[in-house]
Amino acid sequence: AYPNPFNPVTALNINLPAESVVKVNVYNVAGQMVDAVFSNSLTAGTHSISWDAGKLSSGVYLIRTEAGKNISTQKVMLLK
Repeated sequence: AYPNPFNPVTALNINLPAESVVKVNVYNVAGQMVDAVFSNSLTAGTHSISWDAGKLSSGVYLIRTEAGKNISTQKVMLLK
């Protein structure tokens, strides 16, 4: 995610070696899902997805990206 910390939009860059179904969800530190950012099929290559967290309060969030069998989690900080 870039920028990080951010306010209120950050860009998520995803590199895919092959076409995959991609799901991007955001969780708070308590483990509750607070936003479903993206869920769709993407072609192989580099993709950028924007997340607007304007409706959320300042704090630390975990962005979980699932692409096929690959799962990645990144910690981001929203500063308002």
